[in-house]
Amino acid sequence: MELIILGATFFGFLVLGVPVAFAIGLSALCTILYEGLPVAVIFQQMMSGMNIFSFLAIPFFVFSGELMLHGGVADKIVQLAKNLVGHIRGGLGMSNVVACTLFGGVSGSPVADVSAMGAVMIPMMKKEGFDTDYAVNVTTHASLVGALMPTSHNMIIYALAAGGKVSIGALIAAGLLPALVLMICMLVAAYAVAVKRGYPAGKFPGWSEVARSFAAALPGLLIVGIILTGILSGVFTATESAAVAVTYTIVLTFFIYRTMTLQNFLRAAAKAVKTTGVVLLLIGVSTMFQYLMGLYEVADFAGDLMNKVSSQPWMIFLLINVILFLLGTFMDMAATILICTPIFLPIAMKAGMDPVQFGMLMLINCALGLNTPPVGTTQFVGCAIGGISVGAVMRTILPFYAALIAALMFVTYVPAFSLWLPRLLMGYKG
Repeated sequence: MELIILGATFFGFLVLGVPVAFAIGLSALCTILYEGLPVAVIFQQMMSGMNIFSFLAIPFFVFSGELMLHGGVADKIVQLAKNLVGHIRGGLGMSNVVACTLFGGVSGSPVADVSAMGAVMIPMMKKEGFDTDYAVNVTTHASLVGALMPTSHNMIIYALAAGGKVSIGALIAAGLLPALVLMICMLVAAYAVAVKRGYPAGKFPGWSEVARSFAAALPGLLIVGIILTGILSGVFTATESAAVAVTYTIVLTFFIYRTMTLQNFLRAAAKAVKTTGVVLLLIGVSTMFQYLMGLYEVADFAGDLMNKVSSQPWMIFLLINVILFLLGTFMDMAATILICTPIFLPIAMKAGMDPVQFGMLMLINCALGLNTPPVGTTQFVGCAIGGISVGAVMRTILPFYAALIAALMFVTYVPAFSLWLPRLLMGYKG
């Protein structure tokens, strides 16, 4: 009965339009009151969930991404991408995918990525005669690669939600190859649609111009190398790497590029504080939810239910993907990770999946949810920039969805995509 109350109140609050964080907290409160547990349990669980040193990496990574967003780094990355692939059919679409991938590497946030790249690329593509729905779909889908990059704070959240079963360093290394796979899938989709619609190719500016734009963009892109090298070599931890990222970004935008203004710095700081507050609230209330799910053995119940459907690992993995996708359509990415990891990670591990590989599966699924209404944060941001309705964009979204699902299937059923680099660079034994 307690489990029914927990689930029914949670989904009931979501249907009523209550924000996810409050829906989680209120459903946990209703269950605790019904159970007759002391209300102090709520505050104890919230404090224990948020009072973790490793979570310091989250505000630092968020702040670094906001500084990149407001510091003019996007323009240089866009120019490099245009010079690299702009001469291919549908050149600006291809450039958009590469630019989103590169900026996702330095921002670590799909929403920041679509905000920065969309503001530059969507108006540019419309001006050059590309359809608005194409421009928005390319931008919103390609921006999702930011969730897999070393600067992604969602990796930190997953590592902690996994309860110490996976190292942050292994996750950071594991995300690089899936990010590359996702970029290639998106390039194929963007090219296929461009050919079908007869979009023109651009003109190759020459290798000297490519080299010049690469030199201009390199200082911004170096942040990925700094984080990877520092963590993998053991020079600093993930938390320390996030602080280094902020320091480097401040030096880069103020003194090297000289594109940061005081007004934009304050705007970036305010946005980082707001985002961090939202994430920490989600972490706190999700810890209560996890406590109750552990108390009522939700993971065991879900595992038994799946085994009744099928005992085949491939089918279990497919069911997990479908459930995560459905939940991700109306839940925030961080909330989905915090709630679903304790439930599905043990099931996936029992079926033979490594926790690092499951982390990549989780991140791609949650990123897919960011582009699917009714929540669809990146989708709404892209549509707002493009001045087009979500319905109009959704009518032509299938090729880009197919690209995302193809990348998800590669990661789900080919472990090497997630595990090869951690084993090569870190000696990971998983």
